[in-house]
Amino acid sequence: MILWIKRLIKVGLVAGISGFLIASLYCWHLTGRVEKRFSGRRWQIPSVIYSDTTLLYPGRNIHWPSLREKLTGIGYRESAGSPTKKGYYRPTSDGLEIYLNDLTVPGKIRYGFPAVLTFKRGTIASMARRDSGQEIPILELEPEVLMRYFGKEREIRQVVPIDEIPESLQHAVMSAEDSRFYTHHGIDPRGILRAVYTNLKHGAIRQGGSTLTQQLAKNYFLTPERTFTRKLNELFISLAIELKYEKEEILGIYLNEIYFGQKGSASVNGAGEAARFYFNKRVQDLTLAESATIAGLIKGPNLYSPYKNMERSRKRRNVVLASMQKNGWITEEERRAASEEPLTVAGFQAYSQKAPYFLDYVSSQLRELYPSTILTSLGFSIYTTLDTQVQKAAERALERGLSRLEKNNPKLRRNDPEKRLQGAIVVLQPRTGNILAMVGGRDYRVSQFNRATHAKRQPGSCFKPVVASVLLDQFTPSDLLSNEKTDYVVDGKTWTPKNFSEESEKQLSVRDMLRISSNRAAVDMLVRGGLKEALKKLEAFHFSTPVAPWPSMVLGASEVVPMDLARAYAVFASDGIQPFPLSLKDVVDENDELLVGRHMQIDSVLSPGEAFLITSMLEGTVKNGTGRSLARYGIDFPVAAKTGTTNNYRDAWFVGYTPDLLALVWVGFDNNNPIYATGGTAALPIWAELVSALPGYISGNAFSPPPDVVKIKVCRESGKRAAGLKCPDVYDEYFLESNTPDETCPIHGKASLWDRMGRGVKGLFN
Repeated sequence: MILWIKRLIKVGLVAGISGFLIASLYCWHLTGRVEKRFSGRRWQIPSVIYSDTTLLYPGRNIHWPSLREKLTGIGYRESAGSPTKKGYYRPTSDGLEIYLNDLTVPGKIRYGFPAVLTFKRGTIASMARRDSGQEIPILELEPEVLMRYFGKEREIRQVVPIDEIPESLQHAVMSAEDSRFYTHHGIDPRGILRAVYTNLKHGAIRQGGSTLTQQLAKNYFLTPERTFTRKLNELFISLAIELKYEKEEILGIYLNEIYFGQKGSASVNGAGEAARFYFNKRVQDLTLAESATIAGLIKGPNLYSPYKNMERSRKRRNVVLASMQKNGWITEEERRAASEEPLTVAGFQAYSQKAPYFLDYVSSQLRELYPSTILTSLGFSIYTTLDTQVQKAAERALERGLSRLEKNNPKLRRNDPEKRLQGAIVVLQPRTGNILAMVGGRDYRVSQFNRATHAKRQPGSCFKPVVASVLLDQFTPSDLLSNEKTDYVVDGKTWTPKNFSEESEKQLSVRDMLRISSNRAAVDMLVRGGLKEALKKLEAFHFSTPVAPWPSMVLGASEVVPMDLARAYAVFASDGIQPFPLSLKDVVDENDELLVGRHMQIDSVLSPGEAFLITSMLEGTVKNGTGRSLARYGIDFPVAAKTGTTNNYRDAWFVGYTPDLLALVWVGFDNNNPIYATGGTAALPIWAELVSALPGYISGNAFSPPPDVVKIKVCRESGKRAAGLKCPDVYDEYFLESNTPDETCPIHGKASLWDRMGRGVKGLFN
């Protein structure tokens, strides 16, 4: 018997020592695995695409509904009284009180402060700090998140160093999950026994025995399956983690890893993202009560979410606060004050993409720079040119306009969503090329085809100003063109252009040709100016589609991409310079190092004078031409614009611009069915509604003539210099300084000796 006991003890010792050695070796093996995993990239951080910031300054026009929508979009909340915390605002009878959030964008860091804005007659009259009264020349509102490049896990996470996570949150998490975290070595036998006792006492699972280290091991290295092998691995990995890393580092990894709830289809991971999602705050700014609320979520993020059940979340918070007091991390007074604090959350906003067509356009550019694996894992911050106020205004204007057309004309209605009436909008700043908004279709969920950047449509009369611009070295705005029926031989066949409506005038000036959009006069200008020469000059506009070598091309017979046409009109608004359409401003990595800086590619297409002459003539189409109905929509500021309608009413266009902004609208069916409406009746109202919602971009400034343009009085009947009072109908016309009319009106008066001498002197220098 004694011998048998000795043998049993011996076998037990050998087994124990062997087991210990095997466990030690396995733990050592796991230590290497843990070190390898933690020494590399610990998390796959999705890159984030942001809109542009919003600038506010005295004198800027304000559309309050749009500004309120902007504030909501970037996470500001309305307060009943004067805001005392960052991220709150309060409308007043004459303006706005706002406590600005911190702002971090490439090249700029600004800490939040309280400000007061006063409005007067729809503009910002003044801005000042509320705490000091100091006047503020300019305010910059934060950019809005447009999209995240998710990996397969679809996790949202803001990584925050442990030394930036407040002690109140650290203590709250330990109180809620593992109060003995700093005294155990990854496994807490006392905690396990306590959990077993509690669960047996209540006959149900009421308490878990896992330490923070075990939870980290499970979330980071293991699958969620409930097996003995997985639990054993969890214990060994926990020991390996504790052997290799200090407690503070383990806690920091845990707080950045743990799951805190769901934001639509994306999971909220880490304390940094939880603070933003639930309270719209940096984790550093959380109060004691807010820290306890977040800590209380870990036990059951969906069960205790304040977005699901506010009262249950509040009770769980108070349990955590009581545990914090019990552990000596807060006083009774602090517990009582935090427990009585109302639970106020930011307001649930599920993750969703905004401006999807624009994001597709940006993404195509990004993919040329970075592989998708980088975009889904390295946490880039991508700043774009998009203005969300302009984007929303464009989306609303297009949907309302298309619905209005369908309501007024039953022939346009389609039951199949994929066959419905479509449209596209491009809004950009003509001098910079910054794309402020892009709508590529009616509903991205139905069709992802971006008509703004990929559709090839005939531009109709919108192409006339483009062709006219390259012929201004041969023609002046007052030169007369034939408006009579004329036959042309094209490719061996007779072609006779027709006007949209018959005009009695046999001749029209270049200005009037654009004003009333005469087809016959436009063709006459092109044929007299030279088709081949015009085609060669049109290459400078960089159209991505070929321009057909026929006289009908001046009438918009060749297809163009809407974005290309918008770029062409930008030339007129920017002194002859064509900017490259910019969607990307900056790309920075997770260490805020600039990777891609803003760049501007510009090309000189026209002289400033040529660009201004086209603008001046297109102002005439708005004042008393095909675009005159803009006035009915309240457009009372300087606008240069052109309508476009193609054969059989397949396409309706309106392109208009001010010195500050250019917007293009196209309406049509994808299958080229007629829309039974013109550019003036289909596209123009959409343009007017869009621009009316953008007062911040409309300064009201007039177009100014450049130095190479002169103004001369002209006889309307002859198109030549007015012969003083002899000409009955005289008007002021702009001319290139290098191309002014030499001849005085031959109809109403002979040239004076002074005129003849002037021409002779001019001839000596030519």
